[in-house]
Amino acid sequence: MSALIDERPTVVGPVVDDGLGEDLIAHLGEQLISAQRLLQVVLEQGVAIRERDVQEVVRYAGEMQVEMQRRGAIENTRSRLLERAGVRLGITAASVSLDLLTRLLDPGTAALAREHSTRLRGLLEEIKREHTVNRALMQQELAFLDHLLRLIDGDGSGAYQAGGAAPTASATGASQRRVFDLEV
Repeated sequence: MSALIDERPTVVGPVVDDGLGEDLIAHLGEQLISAQRLLQVVLEQGVAIRERDVQEVVRYAGEMQVEMQRRGAIENTRSRLLERAGVRLGITAASVSLDLLTRLLDPGTAALAREHSTRLRGLLEEIKREHTVNRALMQQELAFLDHLLRLIDGDGSGAYQAGGAAPTASATGASQRRVFDLEV
């Protein structure tokens, strides 16, 4: 005797809105605002990297850190929402998906939650892509700087010391090479 078993969790009890839908939409709105701020910072940092504006690059790194801390608080809210939904669905919070969660919501709220979630995923992908570009640009700039510094210290004079020690007087006199700025 074989029977098909549907192992998907079912909603426990009737679909009654206890504010979960409203809280979810508010949370997704916060996520979207945060992601938009983070994207703006990443884009502006990319401009600063391309312009070789070190102070601005560092400033934007600080802004990024602040936004990541904000996102930590948002993540706590997300965890609480998943716990609430998990209790209602009779599953663990870790097992709650958007599809399952929307079963607890009225159709209009469920559609809005899906729309916000889709926008959020798109923003996060764009942030990831731009951040990857910024990291590559920074690695390029640092590799070029390392190359220049190795040229300066190419004769082993100690004019450039990776540990940050100041060069000796004899070292600075012994290593006087001209480096041309080829930037157009």
